[in-house]
Amino acid sequence: MLTPDERARYDRQIMIEGFGEAGQRRLKKARVVVAGAGGLGSAVATYLAAAGIGWIRLVDHDVVEPGNLNRQVLHWERDIGRKKVVSTAEKLGQLNSHVEVEAVDETITETSVSRLVEGCDLIVDAVDNLPVRYLLNRVALTRSLPFFHGAVHGFEGRAMTVIPWESACLGCVYRGAVPETKFPAIGPTPAIIGCIQATEVIKHVAGMGRLLTDRLLVYDGLGMKFSELGIERQGDCKFCGGGREEK
Repeated sequence: MLTPDERARYDRQIMIEGFGEAGQRRLKKARVVVAGAGGLGSAVATYLAAAGIGWIRLVDHDVVEPGNLNRQVLHWERDIGRKKVVSTAEKLGQLNSHVEVEAVDETITETSVSRLVEGCDLIVDAVDNLPVRYLLNRVALTRSLPFFHGAVHGFEGRAMTVIPWESACLGCVYRGAVPETKFPAIGPTPAIIGCIQATEVIKHVAGMGRLLTDRLLVYDGLGMKFSELGIERQGDCKFCGGGREEK
C-alpha cells in the first residue's frame, strides 16, 4: 500500500492515465540492479529513485576521479577519491528516503555476476565496456530478467530493451569484439540515454506503452535527431540463438 506521504509525493505520475496508484505500487515493489555508477548510472538511478522504485542495488568498483565530474552528476568535487557506489547511494538517500539503496563495491565478473543480480527483477546496463555488458546480457537470459541496455560515445548514444527469449538480445546487435579504450563523452549524452533507460524500466514495471524491444534507438546530439534500427533475433547469436532450452 501507499502511504499518504507517497500519494502526495507521486501525485503527478499517479495522475497519468493507465498508471494510477496500481502503477505506483508496482514501482514500490520493484527490485532493480543498476550495473555502473558513472554517467549512465547517475541518470538512471536518479530518475528511478525519484519515481519511487522501491529497491535499487548499485554495483560498481571504481572511485570518483576529477575526469568523471563532467558527466557523472551524482559525484561532486567533495567525492573525489570516494567509492562511486557510496557517493551515489548517499545522494539517492537524500533524494528519496522511501527508496532502499544497496551499494555493492564489487567488480562484475564471470564468477560474480549471477550473485550480483540475485533477488532482482530486472537489470540496467550502465557500464562502459562490452565484455561486462555481455556478462549482464547472458545472466539476464539465464534468469529471464528484462535487460535495459544503454551506451554512449561523444555526442552519440544508444538504448535498447531486451525481454529474454522474446526479443533480440545484445549479442544480436554487437557482433565480434570491440576494443576496450578510453572513449569521449559529453555530459548531456549519458543524461539523455540514462533517462530513456529509466523510462523503459518504469514503463515495463507499470505495464505501459511500447518498449524498445527489437529496436535500437540511436541519439545523434550533433545532428539533434533520433533514429531507429530494427533488430531481429539472430539464429547464430551466441547468447540467444540456440533457444532457451539449450541455455
